[in-house]
Amino acid sequence: MAVRTPAKQAEGLYFITLTCCQWLALFEITNGYDAVYKWFDYLKSKNHFVKGFVIMPNHLHVLIDFSKSLKVLIP
Repeated sequence: MAVRTPAKQAEGLYFITLTCCQWLALFEITNGYDAVYKWFDYLKSKNHFVKGFVIMPNHLHVLIDFSKSLKVLIP
């Protein structure tokens, strides 16, 4: 079940959790860990900061500190 909470202000520290469909171990099966690291690099290039993260085979927890220039999260 997807839950989306709109942010009233773009900047700030956010705790984000992503889960794979039906809790399948898709990060492990597809070796998708590199895609997550590339997303982190993209965020850094947009002046956002990953403060902490945990990548598990079927889900991801991440703390992201967004700067004021929040426009696009995923390329």
